[in-house]
Amino acid sequence: MQEESSYIETSKRSFLPGISEDIWAVLIGGLLIAIILAAVFLLNLKFATPVYQWENGNDLLSKILTVNNLLLLIVIGIVFLFLSSLAVAASGNSIKKYITGFTVIFILAVFSLIIAGNKSISYYGIEYVVFALLIGLLLSNLFSLPAWLKEAARSEFFIKTGLIILGTSILFTDIIHAGWPGLIQSVLVVAAVWFFALWLCRRLKVDDEFGVILASAVSICGVSAAIVASGAIKGDKKKLSYVTTLVLLVAIPMLIILPWVIKKFGIPEIVGGAWLGGTLDTTASVTAAAELVGPAATKAGVIVKFSQNVLIGIAAFLIAGWWVLKKTAATGNQEKPSLKLIWDRFPKFVLGFIAASLIFSFLIPANTGKQVSGILNSLRTIWFALAFVSIGLEARFLDLFKVQEGRPALAFIGAQLFNIIWTLLWAYLLFGGVLFPPPDIK
Repeated sequence: MQEESSYIETSKRSFLPGISEDIWAVLIGGLLIAIILAAVFLLNLKFATPVYQWENGNDLLSKILTVNNLLLLIVIGIVFLFLSSLAVAASGNSIKKYITGFTVIFILAVFSLIIAGNKSISYYGIEYVVFALLIGLLLSNLFSLPAWLKEAARSEFFIKTGLIILGTSILFTDIIHAGWPGLIQSVLVVAAVWFFALWLCRRLKVDDEFGVILASAVSICGVSAAIVASGAIKGDKKKLSYVTTLVLLVAIPMLIILPWVIKKFGIPEIVGGAWLGGTLDTTASVTAAAELVGPAATKAGVIVKFSQNVLIGIAAFLIAGWWVLKKTAATGNQEKPSLKLIWDRFPKFVLGFIAASLIFSFLIPANTGKQVSGILNSLRTIWFALAFVSIGLEARFLDLFKVQEGRPALAFIGAQLFNIIWTLLWAYLLFGGVLFPPPDIK
């Protein structure tokens, strides 16, 4: 089977001319944030958040499957469906197909959150993203998906919207207060791992488009960074789907093995947390794994991961600029690359992410930020769950070994191993009291 036919076609018709998918994500994410803030500021409302945590059958019935909890989830689903349907309708796509498909994907996303909420499963740090991906993969690999389900599987759109909301939790003030070790580690890890991954891709004869998406995923923050990089170079959606599937599958053993290694070999708690923060791909996975080590590890890990998340915007600009220069040189075009070309390549949703972060860092009072953080994080999590179910629906597991004879998968695993070793070295140097006094993290 040719590579072109090895994935479910993920490209959709472009959204309303002049309003890109990125802009729709910014508008919808920004609108949700504005509504939550207005409700708190003007009406002093307090928002309930869905409950997913349970231990046994009684908990499942008394906490998860209650009328209030199910109604809350239904309301959120209706709001998300209405807002996303505006974009779908404006693009001229079938609203009927989208509504049916979205409903199924939303149910699957909530199901993945409930599975991950089980106390025994959460103890081992296995996140909802893993279950969401596996549910999608099982459906896409075992069954022939109907057109209405494919229509609603808009992984990039969902995750971009979630990333706008994620910006509200990335506070520059927290990172600055934490000191230089986290920022230094983030820059050194991201730069070295990115270039090593791209070099390894070239040595394995993986094309640069694949290489840039893969390198960004390994070095910065997984799926989010892969989507940013793909947007910056106008990458192939099939390659993006391939990389995001790899990210989540490789994350499963890392979530279990790395905390075990920290305890087994007596790695200092703060060093272990910084190591987890630099290698695991999401704040949630870092938190889950670090909690198996200790509270100091959790704080150190989150500081490092937040520092890496801040680099998304910078990375998007640099990748867009480098790609324009590379393409210009490859085509022999004597015209100098302009800022307009770089701007055209720049993924616009990143601006929404940065704007949300700046607003919550410097304009929104800290008390208000804490009031709305719970509901905003909950909404973001559901957007991400929708995205990961969609990624699974868009990918085929066996193709991880068929695409380019499995070389991209080999490059990803090799780059991740380098990332693990390199990050551990700098975690010791920066958080272990070698180059700086150990940070006062308790």
